[in-house]
Amino acid sequence: MSDSAPLRRMSPGWALAILAAISTCGFIDRIIMNVLAQPIKEEFRLTDTEVGLVAGLAFALLNVLFGIVIARIAERRRRLTLIAIGTFLWSVATLACGAATSFVSFALARVGVGVGEAVGLPASQSVISDYFPKERRTTAMSVLLLAPPVGAFLGSAGGAWIAGAYGWRMAFTIAALPGFLLAIIVALTVAEPPRGRYDALGEGTDRVPPFKAVVARIWQRHSLRHMLAGSTIASAVGFGLNAFMAAFLLRRFGFSVAQAGITAGLLTSVPATLSVLGAGWLSDRIARRDARSYGIIPGISLILAAPVYMLAVTRGSAFYSIVWLAVAAAVQYSYLAPSQGLFQNMMHPRMRATSFAVLNMIYALVGGGLGPLIVGALSDAFAGPGPVGSAQGLATALAVTSAGYLWAAIHFFRATRRIREELVLPL
Repeated sequence: MSDSAPLRRMSPGWALAILAAISTCGFIDRIIMNVLAQPIKEEFRLTDTEVGLVAGLAFALLNVLFGIVIARIAERRRRLTLIAIGTFLWSVATLACGAATSFVSFALARVGVGVGEAVGLPASQSVISDYFPKERRTTAMSVLLLAPPVGAFLGSAGGAWIAGAYGWRMAFTIAALPGFLLAIIVALTVAEPPRGRYDALGEGTDRVPPFKAVVARIWQRHSLRHMLAGSTIASAVGFGLNAFMAAFLLRRFGFSVAQAGITAGLLTSVPATLSVLGAGWLSDRIARRDARSYGIIPGISLILAAPVYMLAVTRGSAFYSIVWLAVAAAVQYSYLAPSQGLFQNMMHPRMRATSFAVLNMIYALVGGGLGPLIVGALSDAFAGPGPVGSAQGLATALAVTSAGYLWAAIHFFRATRRIREELVLPL
């Protein structure tokens, strides 16, 4: 079926809605592990370090390799076909997580989820960049990037409720089902947009730059280097904190699996959604006068997030802890849309899938891979004897890790020094 077929629509709104739904589905399948960590740990008799390994590095293991390879293909081939295939593959792997019979088989299934996402997700931002002009891209990216907060809520709350009623294996099974439907919808109804339709490129629009040119672009532009450093550090902190949030509520305040999952989901949904959308819209709006907004808004927000999060996880009251966690969630995700929007605006149309894959590789290894592992290792190191000691050790680990947001903020502020002049350089 060609892109001129009746079922396929060249509609920016429809494309954004479907690709946002797919990204959210992928995040659910990735994040649901977090709320199910405690029952999985108990069934397979794992340490917190092993839980962090399965939640992080097992997912990232082949995700980073396949992501680069598939992104290079996406620069040349129909991107929406790859998105459909990848969505189907990670849904199959999520089903396999629910059928795992040992730590090894579960880890391998998590590797499969990572491989599927490597096939399906790198091209999404590239497609959206060709559906929206430069001055609206960061706002569009903020919708696409609702996947973390919305996916976190659906994965945590839904996963916890299903696990409480039917067991953790059924939670993985239910989480896998929407992906199969979305794979069909995107394959049949979303048209492939012309590349570079909103970019003044002149000659050579269809030439695919080599991989080293993408890496060189990131390295040579001061603002991109520091946006990458800041967002990588922030992602490592965020992945680490979120991987153990449900476990923190379970251990610290005696929540049930369902209560912890629903609470963790709510904490990372409504306030985080407002944070992502607000930062994206505000960055685009202020950037009409001063493009430094792409670094200033994340920098200020992360400076606020660190002390608030420390305050939250050291409270002795569940009520006050949750209130402060909600405040932290309202600012800690503000870096997502400005970072991704700036990268897309500074990349050639046939560099965008690859640049996303490079970023995803770094986020997966350092953020998703090391973040949960670091928190798990710190928790084991700080833990005292008995349940109380375990809860206190985890709370201390979360507080220490949240200080990383201050480090990330420094890089976002440093990026502002060259953003204005580098945004007008040739693509």
